[in-house]
Amino acid sequence: MDNISLAQRVKELRNKKGFSQEKLADESGLSLRTIQRIENNETVPRGDTLKRLAIALDSSPDYIVDWKTQEDKGYLILMSLSALGFLFFPILGIIIPLVFWILKKDKVRDVNELGKSILNFEITWCILFFSYFIFLFSGMLGAIMNVVGSGHQGVSILKIYIPVIILYTYNVVIIVMNAMRMSKNKKTLFFPAFKIFR
Repeated sequence: MDNISLAQRVKELRNKKGFSQEKLADESGLSLRTIQRIENNETVPRGDTLKRLAIALDSSPDYIVDWKTQEDKGYLILMSLSALGFLFFPILGIIIPLVFWILKKDKVRDVNELGKSILNFEITWCILFFSYFIFLFSGMLGAIMNVVGSGHQGVSILKIYIPVIILYTYNVVIIVMNAMRMSKNKKTLFFPAFKIFR
């Protein structure tokens, strides 16, 4: 997309919102002259200007300056499914999507947002997963199990692995569900997720 198209896109988004140039200037905190220069193709918004413009227009910076990006739903679905790497080793659920994200974050539309969502979710999952094992090996869980029911060694060992099975099952369900939602052009929902990448 060239700069003329960028200027047209800003104007289109502004008109869709029903904003005048003055209203967009007020909503974004930018000067009216800056808005006019962008729409007249005299300047290209970058950094803070681009971010303010995107927020005021209920859009994303990637969408506004979209000259480098393309649609590739297959890549997005593959990137989402790549998080299943956690099945082999928990950290792979972070590393593989991270590689997908870094390779195409400026080249494929929506990769940036999806990458952040996946990484936030998988990091949260790893924190929960490893916290459980820290709790387990610190002896706290053993003490609780002894108080709850002594003499049932087989049942106790099974009880120890139930949270792990639940964590793994939940992660698989979220990944597969989001891949299916993506194939139907629906918004993805990775929950819970600490906002590490914003």
